[in-house]
Amino acid sequence: MTHRDFFYTYTSDGVMSFSDNKIVEKTKFLKAQNLFPFFRSIESSEGTVVKVDGQDQIMVGSNNYLGLTHHPHVVEKTIKAVEKYGTGCTGSRFLNGNLAIHEALEERLAKYLGHEKTLIFSTGMQTNLGSLSALCGPRDCMLFDSENHASIIDSGRLALGTVFKYKHNDMASLEDQIVSNKHRFNRMIIVADGVFSMTGKLMNLPGVIELAKKHNVLVYVDDAHGIGVMGDKGRGTMNHFGMTKDVDFNMGTFSKSFATIGGVLSGNAEVIDYVKHSARSFMFSAAMPPSAVATVDGCLDVILSDEPLHERLWSNVKMMREGFETIGFYTYGSQTPIIPIFIGDEIKSLQVTQFLKEKGIFATPVLPPAVPQGEALIRTSYMASHKKEELAKVLEVLAEAKKKFEIPGSRH
Repeated sequence: MTHRDFFYTYTSDGVMSFSDNKIVEKTKFLKAQNLFPFFRSIESSEGTVVKVDGQDQIMVGSNNYLGLTHHPHVVEKTIKAVEKYGTGCTGSRFLNGNLAIHEALEERLAKYLGHEKTLIFSTGMQTNLGSLSALCGPRDCMLFDSENHASIIDSGRLALGTVFKYKHNDMASLEDQIVSNKHRFNRMIIVADGVFSMTGKLMNLPGVIELAKKHNVLVYVDDAHGIGVMGDKGRGTMNHFGMTKDVDFNMGTFSKSFATIGGVLSGNAEVIDYVKHSARSFMFSAAMPPSAVATVDGCLDVILSDEPLHERLWSNVKMMREGFETIGFYTYGSQTPIIPIFIGDEIKSLQVTQFLKEKGIFATPVLPPAVPQGEALIRTSYMASHKKEELAKVLEVLAEAKKKFEIPGSRH
């Protein structure tokens, strides 16, 4: 006999067991069927090609949109920072971990993004957790797009205020939430992804800004997948729409286009100083390591000096969009380097992923609960550094998969 709890069971002798947990059971089943697609061990990487189980695979499952993880200038700058500062800060910036290069990067990022001031965190997740929980007090509320990233959802759990959701990119739903609740709170903050990471769609920032001005509401954009990609030289979704000054808070990560790890919050100087002295994930975490700081700085050097960099990126994206349209995939109307392929059936999406792997293509499936039931997809994404012949091979293999697995051309 066992006593069953939500995540685990207790055996008769009181030992905790996770063997009957649904996640554990599903993992075991998929591994037994050779369909488990996660935690693939990458043995080496050259940017657009990785080696897995001794096989070279074209990487189309990465967020390395600008292809800068192996750029010679970026690598050289990173190595020099390690030689000068060592491998880590061994403490919070609040105490012993504040380096001159942290502050220099923050000044440079403020100029790049177009806001008064920035604050860099050790990870993108910590940026949202710390910033939003600091900004939303007990008499405040946040309005979340229903497809927001998990880090925003967890931020809502940490914040002392209240959270309401509105339908994805639906301005009528957003206004309903504002009108229904604004009299109950001191302050409201609209929080949404600038680029939605599963579908590659942009947030309706013009619509959000219009409502924010009409109702005196603040706007927080999570631009993890937009910074470095969208707008003039990758200055983000707010720049893409020409609305930088209308966005109160802009968050970005360095784990995508900036080839390392870390995060940044930008806004006016006063609010950044407030977050700096109150965000727990900033104050109580070790500082972003010098190697990562130098990597971001090196990436900025390349972004600002390599004129054709974004042209190469968007040329590759255009090739893949047109190729997918010709093949007959449904791609959710993506407007970014993220181009999802609708599969529908969860097991079929795993079978397609395995087929791609066998053919030398590294792509990633997205399954419920990350997407709704019946909406399983293959998430592909593209880099400025992809060669045309690599992309041509990807299209060839995916066209073969379309026929083999009878992948639908629409969601209905």
